[in-house]
Amino acid sequence: MNQQKRARRSFSADFKAQMVKLYQQGKSRSELVKQYDLTPSALDRWINQSSKSGSFKTKDNRTPEENELIALRKELK
Repeated sequence: MNQQKRARRSFSADFKAQMVKLYQQGKSRSELVKQYDLTPSALDRWINQSSKSGSFKTKDNRTPEENELIALRKELK
């Protein structure tokens, strides 16, 4: 396999919210992925983040265990 690695892209919170809204209104995952050249995993992550916390920020979607682990690691430094 000689595939080139896709360059990492970033999307605004507004764009992510728009993609989630389109999905919730009935547009299929595959349609959104093809039409907007997204990765399926990114779209799934946005949908999950939106349903959990309503935020697309990683820190807002951490579990209590993840937050505890981060705090413990900071104490060790």
